[in-house]
Amino acid sequence: MKFTRVSVIGLGYVGLPTAAVLASRGVEVVGVDVNPLTVDTINRGQIHIAEPELDIIVQSVVNTGRLRAVRRPEPADAFVVAVPTPFRDGHQPDLSYIEAAAASFAPVLKSGDLVVLESTSPVGTTERLCRWLAEARPDLTFPDHGRTPGDVFVAYCPERVFSGRILRELVDNDRVIGGMTPSCTGAAKSLYRLFVQGALLGTCARTAEMAKLAENAFRDVNIAFANELSLLCDRVGINVWELIELANHHPRVNILQPGAGVGGHCVAVDPWFLVAMAPDEARLIRTSRQVNDHKPAVIVTRVNERIAAKGIRSVAILGLAFKPDVDDLRESPAIAIAHGIAAGNPLVRIDIVEPYVDALPPELASLPNASLVEVETALGRAELVVGLVRHRAIVEALERLGVPPVDFLDFVNFVSYQRERGRGA
Repeated sequence: MKFTRVSVIGLGYVGLPTAAVLASRGVEVVGVDVNPLTVDTINRGQIHIAEPELDIIVQSVVNTGRLRAVRRPEPADAFVVAVPTPFRDGHQPDLSYIEAAAASFAPVLKSGDLVVLESTSPVGTTERLCRWLAEARPDLTFPDHGRTPGDVFVAYCPERVFSGRILRELVDNDRVIGGMTPSCTGAAKSLYRLFVQGALLGTCARTAEMAKLAENAFRDVNIAFANELSLLCDRVGINVWELIELANHHPRVNILQPGAGVGGHCVAVDPWFLVAMAPDEARLIRTSRQVNDHKPAVIVTRVNERIAAKGIRSVAILGLAFKPDVDDLRESPAIAIAHGIAAGNPLVRIDIVEPYVDALPPELASLPNASLVEVETALGRAELVVGLVRHRAIVEALERLGVPPVDFLDFVNFVSYQRERGRGA
């Protein structure tokens, strides 16, 4: 298939880099987003998210006219859907963004077009997307799970990129492409061959959907083991960082590093889709989610107990993002922890350090005792330091200023256990 114009629906952390990379390959790309600020920002050749080198490529493709952003879909040869898929109360999948996206571009679909869903989704979502499109466009036919070819090609191709390395991984990573029919898989492969250097692995839509959920559930289970191990070590007075380093010398052991919980738009959300699909069978996956979701509450309790026991009046919290060196706050456990500490201690000054944002999120900004400050200010007046996100900038500040001569509750190994022990003592 030949793609002269591609439409990317949703210009967030996945959609915008995908649109930019496609445009850099000479394809005319029309990006669609419902947020007017996002549209205006991109059309100025600027970006609204933090991702290395993305600003350079967006400025280039916007200036050459290969990428432009709009609020309403226009006709194209292919439509790539990259919108959020959060969950509702009770951890039930919320597919309303996908349904709304389908309704938005259905009027401009034509026979021979390709529709690719990239949003992480429960098994069967691509089939539901076909039904939504069929209801909106009864004049067109859509594929029916390997049986009816249809006028429009529909496939599922989950993103599998890592914040901070998105542009490189969009090109280098293998992609799983699951078509509603074999011809749909082939059509989607033609699109991704335009920019993907990794392998294009064809399968059916349901298997592709399950593959993405399995990948993130696997990661969640392993993180849960590390987080639970940290709780056990804390109970018996063992340094978990030293323990993990020693255990990982076993040739068949590779324990991950514990943290403040699990955040982000994938690992903290996707396993619940499997639990919702088969709650009686997904027992390990559910337990892992509960372990990781419980870690922030454990940290809040420990910090609040320390504040009460020592009469502390000033606390520095290091990091808010869901992972180091990104500006992404989605599902970040650090936000819940900071809120629990600030709300539980209204008379204590809470200085929050997050080098990748310019303002606190609303749930923290509304608390009168919480402020966003520079790392030097926070460390200079803190009686207790709480390490939550191991940003490189904060690590460098700690090394430059020295370990704070106050209590330091370090939940992400800012200060290596060797330094704590005096290196070999």
